[in-house]
Amino acid sequence: MTDSQFVPDGEAVGEGVEEPLSPTGATPEEGEATVEETPVEFAAAEEGDRIAELEKLVEERTADLQRLGAEYVNYKKRVDRDRDQARAAGVESVLSDFMPVLDAISLARQHDDIAGGFKMVADELEKVTAKHGLVVFGEVGEVFDPNLHDALMEVPMEEPVEVTTVSQVMQQGYQLKGRVIRPARVGVANP
Repeated sequence: MTDSQFVPDGEAVGEGVEEPLSPTGATPEEGEATVEETPVEFAAAEEGDRIAELEKLVEERTADLQRLGAEYVNYKKRVDRDRDQARAAGVESVLSDFMPVLDAISLARQHDDIAGGFKMVADELEKVTAKHGLVVFGEVGEVFDPNLHDALMEVPMEEPVEVTTVSQVMQQGYQLKGRVIRPARVGVANP
């Protein structure tokens, strides 16, 4: 061997041996990053980008989850409201169908024509309708209210009145939970 000696582990020692090259093929100079430092800095930058990307994804998913939660709450409220309205409409429909029966019972009471078993049936029917919120109105002596009464004619009263007053009831009116289903048909006495 000439200028260098052969070392058993495969490295050459002696004059003419050059410094090892970096992966880019250049020799490291003072102040430059070595091969070991570059991947660490690159990995740290890559990790920071990945964390920022994941944080953005978490924010987006959180916003989506909050939006879906709010949509569900609104949907549930809407379904509950629609269910209540459908139930109320069903009750109103059934009670409207019973109005002629209630009118017949009212006429029979006026003529003292209710007795025995029929009286018990009439009382129970009136209890059931009252339980569902049906209110009967329209009595002689009430102050006339155009929102509740339908004036069909003028019928003077024996006593003078100071305000327009119901003097005769032809057909009672019905309210269901504060809403007029049918106005009372009445005769009125004017002051």
